[in-house]
Amino acid sequence: MPKKHGDIIPEEKILNIIIVVRGKKVILDSDLATLYGVETRRLNEQVRRNIDKFPDDFMFQLTKGEFENLKSQFATSSSTWGGRRKLPLVFTEHGALQAANILNSSQANKMSVFIVRTFIKLREMALKNEKLSRKFIELEKRVSDHDEILIELVHEIRKLIDSPKGKKQSIGFIEPVKRKKKNIS
Repeated sequence: MPKKHGDIIPEEKILNIIIVVRGKKVILDSDLATLYGVETRRLNEQVRRNIDKFPDDFMFQLTKGEFENLKSQFATSSSTWGGRRKLPLVFTEHGALQAANILNSSQANKMSVFIVRTFIKLREMALKNEKLSRKFIELEKRVSDHDEILIELVHEIRKLIDSPKGKKQSIGFIEPVKRKKKNIS
């Protein structure tokens, strides 16, 4: 998070605050507020005043179960000891950009560019993973085909090695046995 007002955060650090909720990549309101250099309550206040600019695919509020799950994963503070008292809002890429627009601060405008770039980077990484996964499946198919062929080859070689070790046959021309003719007179 920025140490002083106006600091810019590299995309790699923004990657660490993007989470997946309901199958969407989102940023918690508290993390977004920190990035934009405002208090969480001010961000949420502005969002509620401009709620018509935030459809469900831009921003939504976590359920109690989702929030409890996040608290257990990230060890956030409890509401009984000075932590959050309301369920947090989460913002998608478009919602984060819209939040920067309603805050109308230079810090928010600068950071929104980095946030959008980070979401783009995530999409590119997901595509690369998908391509890599497909190539791995293809490789597995090829290897399994080769395995079957190799197993057949080993069986055939064993058959040749384990052929009957009975009477050795001579090589070459064998003179037929001549029979004596019986004279019948």
